[in-house]
Amino acid sequence: MKFSVATNFEPDLLPALEGYPVVELFGKLPCDSVGGGRASFMLAPLGKTQFRAHVQDAARRGIGFNYLVNPACMDNREFIRKGQAELERLLEFVEECGVTSVTVSLPFLLPIIKKRHPRLKVRVGVYARVDCVAKARFWEDLGADCITLESIAVNRDFAMLRSIRQAVGLELQLIANSNCLIFCPISGQHMVNLSHASQKGHASRGFMIDYCALKCSALKLADPSHYLRSEFIRPEDIKAYTDLGFHSFKILERGAPTEVLARRVRAYAEGRFDGNLLDLIQPYGYKTGSAKGGSLLDLRRFARFFFRPLAVRQSGLLRLKRLAEKRGLVAGLDWDPVHIDNRLLDGFLEGMRGIDCRSSDCSRCGYCERWTREAVRVDERYRQELLQLYHEAFHDMYSGSLWGIAGRRGE
Repeated sequence: MKFSVATNFEPDLLPALEGYPVVELFGKLPCDSVGGGRASFMLAPLGKTQFRAHVQDAARRGIGFNYLVNPACMDNREFIRKGQAELERLLEFVEECGVTSVTVSLPFLLPIIKKRHPRLKVRVGVYARVDCVAKARFWEDLGADCITLESIAVNRDFAMLRSIRQAVGLELQLIANSNCLIFCPISGQHMVNLSHASQKGHASRGFMIDYCALKCSALKLADPSHYLRSEFIRPEDIKAYTDLGFHSFKILERGAPTEVLARRVRAYAEGRFDGNLLDLIQPYGYKTGSAKGGSLLDLRRFARFFFRPLAVRQSGLLRLKRLAEKRGLVAGLDWDPVHIDNRLLDGFLEGMRGIDCRSSDCSRCGYCERWTREAVRVDERYRQELLQLYHEAFHDMYSGSLWGIAGRRGE
């Protein structure tokens, strides 16, 4: 079993990972010419000198580095001379730093990298949405060294996992600790939104209202069974996947403090965790004993990315910021408004084996809902307060008032 672990580029991360089967870190500059899977405002500031030092520190410890060239969309820049020149400069830089592999999601980029930079291994990211045999074979034939399967579609589909594993010979990787909605209907929009929000030179200049994250977190509060109708793999259930031939696991999240990342790696290495499962799988609301668990958006950074009075009404944006902070989306939390008792989920995955989630109606199945009643606890006062805030926020968006636009009623 081996882990690919998100890096926060903090100096205390690598020492905290010693002794665990971590073979590589993954991450990228918060903004570059191609963009990637997280908006720039979600990541701490990072310069090229600090990036190079971090990659080299990892190498001295026998840990590789995977640079993410993984946008879901490059705005068609990959087909013009300027975009190609920028891509080449980026690839030259990461290779010079000692990066050992890169992750792509766009098929056009893989043969380019293989031809121009043959030393680099090329991994296929989750944004490529590989969820069946045909897609896996396509990427293998294209020359990929590893594929990270689309977790929201396959992590609970053991028949498909078995079929993909038997069909291809390259390395296959699973994301262990994501908590997206299973078969998420807004994931495609989210991937593109995030990609452009970290793309240097894009017209948005890093500005993004993360509607998809707001919608997802609202849906979970409205119906807490969504917390379990997800793709996470509990540490106790790793063996179910290694038995199928999967031995490479990706551990998220790049914006997490070192204390959180180390706890996650330890739990998956030991195959057991006692506590709130959200501490392992939730990409926000981190609780730590240090100041690093505080706000991810101080006033200066908020102004840098979001002070756009010509783009959006600032009063409405400040209301969104307060909602996001209260929910933990851009700040740490000092308590657990939602608690999933991991011990009470023993046996949960085993019961999923006989359920075809792709063709099932969750409201009729009721399996996750029954387990939710036993294992998930939500503070009701917090839930009602936040649902009202979400209602107001979405009203501002849908009506146009967030932008000072009066929409026509009844259309």
